[in-house]
Amino acid sequence: MRRLNLKCALVSVTAILFLMFAAELAPAFSDNPNPPSKPVKLIFIHHSSGENWLANENGRLGIELRNNNYFGSDTNYQWGPEDQDVGSERIGDHTDIGHWYNWFGGLHSSVYLKALYSEKKKHCHSYSYYSRLPKDPGGENKIILFKSCFPNSNINGKPNDPPQTGNNPLRGQDAYSEYMTVANVKGIYNDLLKYFTTRQDKLFIVVTAPPLTVNDTSSAQAANARAVNNWLVKKWLKNYRSKNVAVFNFYNVLTSNGGNPDVNDLDRETGNHHRWWKGAVQHIQTVKKNTAAYPSEDNHPTVAGNRKAAKEFVKLLNVYYHRWQESQGKLGLMF
Repeated sequence: MRRLNLKCALVSVTAILFLMFAAELAPAFSDNPNPPSKPVKLIFIHHSSGENWLANENGRLGIELRNNNYFGSDTNYQWGPEDQDVGSERIGDHTDIGHWYNWFGGLHSSVYLKALYSEKKKHCHSYSYYSRLPKDPGGENKIILFKSCFPNSNINGKPNDPPQTGNNPLRGQDAYSEYMTVANVKGIYNDLLKYFTTRQDKLFIVVTAPPLTVNDTSSAQAANARAVNNWLVKKWLKNYRSKNVAVFNFYNVLTSNGGNPDVNDLDRETGNHHRWWKGAVQHIQTVKKNTAAYPSEDNHPTVAGNRKAAKEFVKLLNVYYHRWQESQGKLGLMF
């Protein structure tokens, strides 16, 4: 009987090893830029530039999400529970890079995230109305988009500074902090992965902060913003084995235009893009510019820039969604 049990155990172990080996040898999953087959709940954490991006009369991101089968909700200023790490203000008021630690890793993050995952309303102002699917598919939000605003593109330090490890002084700080450096920003994003890896049932997408106008930043700070955002796209997730985290380089997309701030370079071969292009994900920079190519009267991108970004983003979102779903299927097979 013991020999029989041992033989069965060996067969079971062999079968598991075979499945793992077969999974390694299986052809790579082909990226899919098409919308999900069923409605998917999504929430977007943002402030004013995100509000403009969503709006039907501006960036039309809400329309693009609706047309691609996403039921979109959002947070904005004055949204959500009181920020217990700061006091008096709401957590929705705090969306700078240092604040993401409070949302996803701080002592009170469970309070903020419980509200975030269950949110189903729109919080943009009436002048920034955006469309969405008419029916809530139910359940929690599955996709979490989060974006800091343009002040977060003023970053000090040096472009190639490595991530801060250990106790990061930028945790909980705003974009005007003396600790807003390349090393600390990278360290904050690394901190977030500790939480993200525990929530394979959610897809987290970083939308990088938009660029500043040439008059509102220095060449060194702008170069640092470029370096950090390239690091997010190319290196941040290199050793992260799951597919539940992704990046959209909103910053890069908004650093080239079609000749002036009111004309975009959507669908052009050249320019600065992050998109689905000719059957593959493309992150490209052919225009050497680290400041806003779509300046309005201030640092908010123009309609042309926002619409370019919306079009480029949504197909990437579909790709990221299908990658995540495929990885969920493999996890289900193994466990």
